Formats: sequence, structure tokens, C-alpha cells
Amino acid sequence: MGLKSIFSMISNDLAIDLGTANTVVYVKSKGVVLIEPSIVALNKKNNRVEAVGIEAKEMLGRTPGNIVAIRPMKDGVIADFDTTEQMLRYFIRKAHQRSFFLRPRVIIGVPSEITQVEKRAVKESALKAKVSEVYLVEEAMAAAIGAGLPITEPTGNMIVDIGGGTTDIAVISLAGIVYSRTVKVAGNEMDEAIIQYIKKKYSLLIGERTAEQIKIEIGSAFPLEEEMTMEIKGRNLIDGIPKNLKISSNEIRDALSDCVSTIVDAVKAALEKIPPELSADIVDKGIVLSGGGALLRGLDKKLMEQTKLPVFIADNPLFSVAFGTGKMLSNFSLLKKVAI
Repeated sequence: MGLKSIFSMISNDLAIDLGTANTVVYVKSKGVVLIEPSIVALNKKNNRVEAVGIEAKEMLGRTPGNIVAIRPMKDGVIADFDTTEQMLRYFIRKAHQRSFFLRPRVIIGVPSEITQVEKRAVKESALKAKVSEVYLVEEAMAAAIGAGLPITEPTGNMIVDIGGGTTDIAVISLAGIVYSRTVKVAGNEMDEAIIQYIKKKYSLLIGERTAEQIKIEIGSAFPLEEEMTMEIKGRNLIDGIPKNLKISSNEIRDALSDCVSTIVDAVKAALEKIPPELSADIVDKGIVLSGGGALLRGLDKKLMEQTKLPVFIADNPLFSVAFGTGKMLSNFSLLKKVAI
């Protein structure tokens, strides 16, 4: 048994979905081992990282002045290189239970419209975080593979991957992306829309975490059979005192309507731009939704109503990109076809 084969036995290759909101890590032969928020808590006094992931998210909006919670990814790309590198290093170590001598190969999902400079930045951040090789794969392609679409066949497959920072829309045929578009409206933008709506309508200020909770609990894109309500707490902007408020799913749907329209319009634009043969395939097979945003209630119905096409939600949409990149860890010929 050669050194190389021994090494490949202990070299636990990783697939990473480096998202704006969450990072998901998939280890070969183990599956998803980690899903944590893409947040780093940094001490401004000494520039030390105080916490990463879940622990850092707990600190959001609650930190003393010298500790800032940073989201190093913005709109699906790296906005802060040093912090991203520290975050990657932390997640890789955590996924490997602190095996310092391992230098895994890593596949990372990135948005479709990423620039050369940004690609280089992702690769360099990963290499500095002590990995041996880095492969980049477009998130839409990874999501399509993760959702089980037959991407290597000569038929059109349409995927809409709604993450935290970006919505990636792609039409894939013969393991290639025939059309792709990224819109910078996704989960985070929805949270922001909820914050602004409640501020404007009720002069109540709520935080990011509360907005996300509202979206998850009562958010929707299409009228619900039974509308819901939810109690929220925030700070009254007029007198500065904390107060409670009851809001309804109708209101939140109203708050999210612009975000939803942007996504729907981008899907319609994609359908207009693809070759007619592939359009015919999509009429038969429909559109597949993946990413955390696919979980917004009624988004599939809204898209169906607007496009008159069948719309399906991937199994485990949150993990579609991670599953897709994970499948490539054990299918190198597929990786060679789709890596960018």
C-alpha cells in the first residue's frame, strides 16, 4: 500500500457551501457534519476572533462596544478576506475534530456571476486555511446535482437556488450551464424588508434575528389557507421603550411582496432567454426550488401562478448545494466537468 493511498484514506475531503447567511460543511462518507451561521465575532481592541458561527450569532446585537459581529460574505461573495479565512479555518477544523495534520481537498460552491478576482479570493482564503487543493463549483450547478436533477442528460433542467445573499437561477443541460443569472435578492433582503416594514408601519425597531424568526414562522408569498399571527418584541422609536406587538401573516406577505416579485421576474426573464428546445423540456419537467428561501410558504404556488409551469421544492432545500458538492467528492469525473 503506497503512501498516497494511505494518505487518501485519512485525507477527509470536504465540500463547503460558503453562504452569505450559513456555511454548510459536508465530509466525504459522513455527509453534512456542520451547519452554522457565516458570522465572526471580532474583538476590535486586539483584532482577535472571539467566536465563529452559532456562538457569534448569539452575540448579534448584544455585544459590548469592543466586540463586533461581522458577516464576511456579502451577496454570496467575500467582502472581508481575513475574516473569511479565519472562518473557513475554524469550520474546517471543527468538521475534522481538530486534526491539525490533515490537509483536505475542498470543493466550494460560489455564485454564478462571480468575477475572476472574487474566484481568486475564495481560492486563496481556502488555501491559507490549510487545505491541499481547492475546486470551485457554481452554486446553481451544485444545487441541481444535490436536488437530484439529471444534469448530464441532453435535456433542460431549471433550478432556482434562493440563499441568504443571492438567488441563482440556472438552466442546465449536458453538465453545462446554458443560462444563468444571479439576483441579489434572497433571504437577507427579505429580513431587511420585514425590519423596514415594521419600522414604517408601527415605528417599532426590531433586530435581524427577530426579522428572520418572523419570516420563518409566518412569512409567505401566497395567501395562506389560514392566516397566522405572531407576538413580537421591539423598541418603540417614538419613546424608546420596548414594547410588544401582534402582527399577521398578511402584513408580512405585504412586506415581502417586492422581494418575491424580484425573484419571480428574474425567473420569467430566464424563461424568455433560453433556447426553445430547452423551454419545452422545462414545460414538461418544471422548475426546482432549492436553498433556504425555497422554504418560504407559498413561493412555489406564486411561481406556478406566474409562470404556468409545475414548480417543485427540492428535498432538504437548505442542503442542496452541500449535497451537490458532496456528491462530487466521490465522483471526480463529474467534478472535472463542472468545476470552474
